[in-house]
Amino acid sequence: MATSGTIVALDDAKSFMVRCMKSVGTKEEHAVSLAEVLLAGDYRGHFSHGLNRLDMYVHDVQTKICCSDKEPIVLKEFAATAHVDGNNLLGPVVGNFCMDLAIQKAKEAGIGWVVAKGSNHFGIAGWYSLRASNQGFLGMAFTNTSPLVVPTRAKKPTLGTNPISVAAPAKNADSFVLDMATSTCAVGKIEIQSRKGQPIPSGWGVDAEGKEVHESEKVLHGGGLLPLGGTEVSSGYKGYGLAMMVEVFCGLLAGAAYGPNIRKWMNTTVEADLGQCFVAINPDAFAPGFPERMSDLMNICRTLEPADGESEVLVAGDPERQHMAKCEEQGGIAYHPNQITHMHELAKKLGVEPMKVKA
Repeated sequence: MATSGTIVALDDAKSFMVRCMKSVGTKEEHAVSLAEVLLAGDYRGHFSHGLNRLDMYVHDVQTKICCSDKEPIVLKEFAATAHVDGNNLLGPVVGNFCMDLAIQKAKEAGIGWVVAKGSNHFGIAGWYSLRASNQGFLGMAFTNTSPLVVPTRAKKPTLGTNPISVAAPAKNADSFVLDMATSTCAVGKIEIQSRKGQPIPSGWGVDAEGKEVHESEKVLHGGGLLPLGGTEVSSGYKGYGLAMMVEVFCGLLAGAAYGPNIRKWMNTTVEADLGQCFVAINPDAFAPGFPERMSDLMNICRTLEPADGESEVLVAGDPERQHMAKCEEQGGIAYHPNQITHMHELAKKLGVEPMKVKA
C-alpha cells in the first residue's frame, strides 16, 4: 500500500518520546504518561497534538518551569466533586489523576466532577474522555489554554483554543468521541501549515488588525486564531461563547489562570497554571439502555444517504477510527519528512538514540 510520509512503529515513537523526556529529568512514569497521550494524538490523526509537541514538553521540564518531582493533590472534596492542585506537573499526569478520580466518584455517586489548577498542556482532550468511556461511563474533558483566539469584533488574542471532548460508550466497543477546539483549528495545525510552507484555509486566523488572512506567518506573528465558525458573518460568536464556557469550567471554577492572564504560547518564563475540568457520568444512574440508544443514533446518521460527491456520512470518532485502521494496515504512523528531520535534530541535541523509522 502506498503511504505518504515516513512510517514509524507505535512502540518506537513511544519509546523515543520517553527517552527524550527522561533525558531532561522527567520521572519515568510521568514520561510514559506523556508519551501515551502524544502517541494517541498521532495515532488518532491529530498530528498537531502529538510528536509535533514533544520539544515543547522537553523545554518546559528542562528549564524547570514545569515540575516532575511531585504528584497532584486533592485540595477539597465532596462525594461527587474534587478540587485538585496539579502542582505544576506535566498535563497528562494531572489529567490522568483527575479523570481517574472522577471515574471513581461516578462509580460511587453516579457522577464525578473534578477541576484542577496548576496544570500544563495535556495533549488531546479526547484521551481523558475516552479513559472514562472505555469503562462504560460518559466522559468529558476541558482545558483552558494560552490566549491565542481573537474574540468576535476584537483584534487582540484573549482566550485560548479551549478544547471540549465528550465520549459516550455504545455497543460492541463503539463510541461517540467528540474532541474539538473552540477555535476553528488548533494553533498546531497552523504551525504545521507553516512548516510545510502551505497557506491556511479561510476562517482559521486573522492578522494584527483583526482581518482574516491565509498566510500562517501573519497569524503566528502578531495575529491570532478565529473562534469556531470563523468571522461574525459565519457565526464565529458561537465559538467565542463556547470558549468562555470552557473558562467557566476550568480557569474560573478551579481558581487557575484564565483568559489573557494565562502565559503567552511558548513563553517559559512563568508557570502555565492552566485550569482543567474532568467529568465522568454513570449512564446507569439514568434510563437503562444507553449504549443501545447511542449505537442507534450513530447508525441512523451513518446510514444517511450521502450528498452528491460524498462517499459516506460519519459521526464524531469515525475519522479517528479510520486513521487508526490505516496506521495498523501500514505498520505505524506516517510522519511528514520534515517532522522526522526535526525529531532527529532533537535527539542529537538531547544526546539520545534517534527515533527508529521504517525503511
